[in-house]
Amino acid sequence: MSKRDLLLEIGLEELPARFVTASMKQLSDKVQQWLTEKAIEFGTVEAFSTPRRLAVLVKDVEESQKDIEEEAKGPAKKIALDSEGNWSKAALGFVRGQGMTSEDIYFKELKGVEYAHVNKFIKGQQTAQLLSELQEIISGMTFPKNMRWANQELRFVRPIKWLIALFGNDIVPFSIADVKTGRETKGHRFLGDSAIIEQPERYEDTLKEQFIMADPDKRRQVILDQIKELEQEKGWIIPVDEDLLEEVNNLVEYPTVLFGHFEEEFLELPAEVLITSMKEHQRYFPVKDKDGKLLAYFVTVRNGDDRHLDKVSKGNEKVLRARLSDAAFFYKEDQKKEISDALKKLDSIVYHEEIGTLAEKTARVTAVTGALADALNLKAEKEMALRTAAIAKFDLVSHMVYEFPELQGYMGEKYALLKGEAKEVAAAINEHYMPRHADDIVPPSVIGAVVSLAEKIDTLSSFFAIGVIPTGSQDPYALRRQASGVVQILAEKKWDISLEELIVLGLKGLESKGILKRDLEEVKADMFTF
Repeated sequence: MSKRDLLLEIGLEELPARFVTASMKQLSDKVQQWLTEKAIEFGTVEAFSTPRRLAVLVKDVEESQKDIEEEAKGPAKKIALDSEGNWSKAALGFVRGQGMTSEDIYFKELKGVEYAHVNKFIKGQQTAQLLSELQEIISGMTFPKNMRWANQELRFVRPIKWLIALFGNDIVPFSIADVKTGRETKGHRFLGDSAIIEQPERYEDTLKEQFIMADPDKRRQVILDQIKELEQEKGWIIPVDEDLLEEVNNLVEYPTVLFGHFEEEFLELPAEVLITSMKEHQRYFPVKDKDGKLLAYFVTVRNGDDRHLDKVSKGNEKVLRARLSDAAFFYKEDQKKEISDALKKLDSIVYHEEIGTLAEKTARVTAVTGALADALNLKAEKEMALRTAAIAKFDLVSHMVYEFPELQGYMGEKYALLKGEAKEVAAAINEHYMPRHADDIVPPSVIGAVVSLAEKIDTLSSFFAIGVIPTGSQDPYALRRQASGVVQILAEKKWDISLEELIVLGLKGLESKGILKRDLEEVKADMFTF
């Protein structure tokens, strides 16, 4: 059989960066699955993506399906033949369904019983005749969020601007949302132009000529190489956060790394504040010296070439300056408030309508913390653990955490130290959120671990008490992560308390608060099973 390459490209308005990689993989997987189901042999598969395109290139696709020769089993002989030896309706229906005739039937014994069989031959269709089904693959793709545009009925991640479907030199004809397939692609918005893809194998090279790096892995490596060059040139350390790198890589089609500077006075802000401001709002990488100290520089990635980088740098500096000025203002304003004033505001913040306010949750966590400290005979740490539990949520009403929710705990530690709290209490405020994710550590200190356990078991107990239990992929309150944290802490600390005892501590008092809406023993059993 002869072979051809198959190219499929979907041109779109800019995709959200967090959707790009998964969408590229979905398209590649769906195309490979379709080829396999259709018995069309193929070679290697390359997937491509940028903010404006998803593409897949399949090498060495056979020009027709494989011919299929297979044996089909029908009814038993006693059913296939009537009493007079004629073919029964069952036998005739069997061969008709296989596209054969009664003359093709033969009998074959299986486990002592003879069955009617036929050998059928299915001639493979030409691949080109089947490829229009790729339309259904594209329109059937799923995304976290969809949209409609103009008068189109199709719901898709972003409006489709162009489509390429090539089988060798030939265009595979179909259309989606009034966009017809062709061989014209689009280059970089400002540096490139439209281009014609003559052959699928020329796809990546043709896009390079139009300032598009279509291979995300190569694009990512270019960014890393340029960052490394900048490190060597300046003597800096540029920590590369993998999630940020992934996002930046999916925001650009032709990356150029550059750096900028901000005022030294902003270094008085906590490092977490500076890094979060740069990362979350501006998608910048921080810069450190050889000793790990944060410097008044940032690194970013431009979607373009290296012309006029000084102007681009100044524009980025101006935007970051405004962000950091806001952060500095928030930091100063937050310090004017006392912890006791912040705690009063928790009374008016509803944690969950059936569970109560944040203040009520804090009171429950404090009670569980005390009971847990007694159960573990932690006499020396009990007082500090109770203080931690009582104030652990005060930073949630700060300007800084309102602006950057991911700084909860971090800012609690900073502000607690500034307000004269013991350093053990301040550290435990941060630690009680640990482990924050699958790769995070458990709270290092005993105080932090006790409060973290109390916090997590109260969360689990409260939601299970009102019947909110994760099912399948639905876990809106991240209860699996909370339960995993409980197990991790117990496994790490090796405390003399069982999971059953901990569950009892968590459920104690919920009934008197009106939270327990189910049978107590049933809730215990569900929690332990979970």
